[in-house]
Amino acid sequence: MSTYRAFEVTRARNFELVTRELLMPPAGHVRLKVESCGVCHSDALAVEGLRADPSQPVVPGHEVVGVIDAIGEGVHAWRIGDRVGVGFLNGHCGECTPCRRGDFVNCTDQPQTGTTTDGGYAEVLIARSSGLVRVPDDMSSVDAAPLLCAGLTTFSALRRLDARPGALVAIQGIGGLGHLGLQYAARLGYRVAAVARGSEKEALAMKLGASHYIDSSVEDPGAALQKLGGADAIIATAASGASMTPLIPGLAPRGHMVVVGVAPDPVSVATTDLILGTRTISGSLTGSSIENEDNLAFSDRFGIRPMVEAMPLTRAPEAYERMMSGRARFRVVLDMTA
Repeated sequence: MSTYRAFEVTRARNFELVTRELLMPPAGHVRLKVESCGVCHSDALAVEGLRADPSQPVVPGHEVVGVIDAIGEGVHAWRIGDRVGVGFLNGHCGECTPCRRGDFVNCTDQPQTGTTTDGGYAEVLIARSSGLVRVPDDMSSVDAAPLLCAGLTTFSALRRLDARPGALVAIQGIGGLGHLGLQYAARLGYRVAAVARGSEKEALAMKLGASHYIDSSVEDPGAALQKLGGADAIIATAASGASMTPLIPGLAPRGHMVVVGVAPDPVSVATTDLILGTRTISGSLTGSSIENEDNLAFSDRFGIRPMVEAMPLTRAPEAYERMMSGRARFRVVLDMTA
């Protein structure tokens, strides 16, 4: 194979299926034959033209699973034939100040897969070796792909909590992030409250691990959480700051709300809600490659899997539109083997 197919985007939603020349990976990189790529809401950074120069073509997609078929100079820990994943963070540099302090997530010289460097809406991907994630042998590539971003995002947020086993943890939003967050929180030993609009997701939330269900369209979610004793933690996954704001009074003393849903509007908070009760609000950005390996291993051991709709690469624009419409249940994955 001397060429491969890829979907490039320019400006806003201008998809083009192109044929590219197959290149060898540069030093410190590997080349993957892509098997699957999740379609994530953060792909909007590329597809909607929210980059520094949207006139320059880029291949979207940052939940990528593939098999290494070429290795660049200086790569020693990986072999041709290894099945690996690549998430939103395409590999840390190891030299900037955050890297030197071991804070690889906040590396200042780290490409963003599918946004600042080409991603996985393609048959081939080149990635930094420092960003690679080993995929468990018995986990399918289609299942593994969404766990590399949506899974890691919620898993990392839960791992940052200082909450005892059995503590009440609320997962806000039962969508692409939230349906995984429920599974992780339950397996980590928390008492889980699911918060969503409407009653149609209640049965699914309970099946995924929730002990309580709060319909925010019929009751104040903060008051409902206080009736349960107050949430020791809240993982806010919905892409709406306005829907996160009413949750804050539902935190228990020293409760912590972690925001992982990227919203266009701000979260508003009364200073008394923070000060009286010593509460905290913070954000959480995915995780490092080794933390992603921990995430996949944990998911594999406890049977945590995404609910996915698979489509072939040729339907990538349709897959993106379905994800953005909110109709997908709950992750769309491009299956290159289909």
